Amino acid sequence: MAKSEREKMVSGEWYSCLDPELDALRLSAQSAVHEHNLMHPAERNGMGPSLRKLLNAPNAIIEAPFYCPYGFNIELGDGTFLNAGCTILDSAPVKIGRQCQLGPNVQIYCAEHHQDPDKRAAGLEIALPVVIGDKVWIGGAAVILPGVTIGDGAIVGAGSVVTRDVAANTIVVGNPAKQIQRKSSPGKNSPE
Repeated sequence: MAKSEREKMVSGEWYSCLDPELDALRLSAQSAVHEHNLMHPAERNGMGPSLRKLLNAPNAIIEAPFYCPYGFNIELGDGTFLNAGCTILDSAPVKIGRQCQLGPNVQIYCAEHHQDPDKRAAGLEIALPVVIGDKVWIGGAAVILPGVTIGDGAIVGAGSVVTRDVAANTIVVGNPAKQIQRKSSPGKNSPE
């Protein structure tokens, strides 16, 4: 029996994003995102209830506005904070560890569209997972591309475009992001 487009998407194969089942999943996520984005902050309590249920992230905080097309592919660790304007295009699993901080307008992409223009117009794409370790700080407007892993404790500078894996406890900046240094232990005058 032929795989559904969702099964292909989840298994990392080429799939068509122009599919009724995927449309229905996106509509469900859009409803949860819409509720979250329009709720009064005092009522939202860190995350709108429908979005919290979709993401299964009881101890994370997401500022509004936020956007994701599916939600069920996103895993947020305890104490993780996403600032206003974050977008996670989760056509593949996106795992963000504990106590991470994502600045405003951070974008995480999983889908790669086909290079052939006719296949691209037909909605053909492939999705690659993104993994972000524990205690990672991603500066505002940074872009994380499909298939990237960012190690524990790393820092991604604001506006950086991360095209390849980032080692734990390193700082990367630029477009494409490049390592500028390994993080050092806090100094005598640093807050701990």
